[in-house]
Amino acid sequence: MNMDYEIVMLEEKIAVGISARTNNTSPDMGAVIGGLWNRFFNEGVYASIPQKTTQKALGIYTEYAGDEKSDYTTIVACETAQEPQTGDYTVCKIPAGRYAKFVVHGDMVQAVAAAWQEIWNMDLPRTFQCDFEEYQDDRMEDAEIHIYVGLKN
Repeated sequence: MNMDYEIVMLEEKIAVGISARTNNTSPDMGAVIGGLWNRFFNEGVYASIPQKTTQKALGIYTEYAGDEKSDYTTIVACETAQEPQTGDYTVCKIPAGRYAKFVVHGDMVQAVAAAWQEIWNMDLPRTFQCDFEEYQDDRMEDAEIHIYVGLKN
């Protein structure tokens, strides 16, 4: 897999959704993350989030206990104009700063999993503060996904 990327500077974003704690070596990691996506779209969470600024769904990884081998919080969310005043949501502020941006095409699940396997093996100066996937559309088999990995300055 060719894992070219560009360095981009992002403004802070407010993301609102639902979350769970997991880690990449946990045998149920796929079920945990898949379960969040299922709840997000099939149980009305996405539809209920107020003041969405885009239709794109976000998969966020934050609150790392260490590096990619440690526990982290995963959030399925969308970007909003401000934090909601009501509702049982997880609110995440994606920090402004420097990110490596990868553009992935293919099966929504397989292509993203393969990309992360490559990213984990790259020698990037990661912050392990916040990384996220931005799903450009909802095509399962031929999706375009942008992966942003937080970098040290």
